[in-house]
Amino acid sequence: MRVDAWVDKKHGKKKRKIMGIGHAVYKTEDPRATWLRRYSRTMAEKKGEMKWFEMSQRIEQLMLEKKGMHPNVDFYSASTYYLMGIALDMYTPIFAVSRISGWTGHILEQYANNKLIRPRAEYVGQRGLTYVPINER
Repeated sequence: MRVDAWVDKKHGKKKRKIMGIGHAVYKTEDPRATWLRRYSRTMAEKKGEMKWFEMSQRIEQLMLEKKGMHPNVDFYSASTYYLMGIALDMYTPIFAVSRISGWTGHILEQYANNKLIRPRAEYVGQRGLTYVPINER
């Protein structure tokens, strides 16, 4: 499996993050990742495509050994979505939609207390962009 070399390259000189590994709050296993790991395995078994689950499992093992970091909910979501046949370009929208209620909760808490709770959540992207309808892109 080329997973070991890929993880080593990611954590070479530049020490890039591996998306879906680590969590700001959960320093042990993210309980949501426990469930997604099971779903990923089940989907892999049903589809007869174990390589995606096995690669994910190996990355998880290596990151735990090398960095003491556990997967978060998004890590096994990727292989599960893939095995479900969800298009790759839908992963980010699913990520965002799944968090809208949490983001809304934060906003409501901030308004109720007249206090900014998460000041580090600052937009750093491009500004002043013009919307281009999907059929014109």
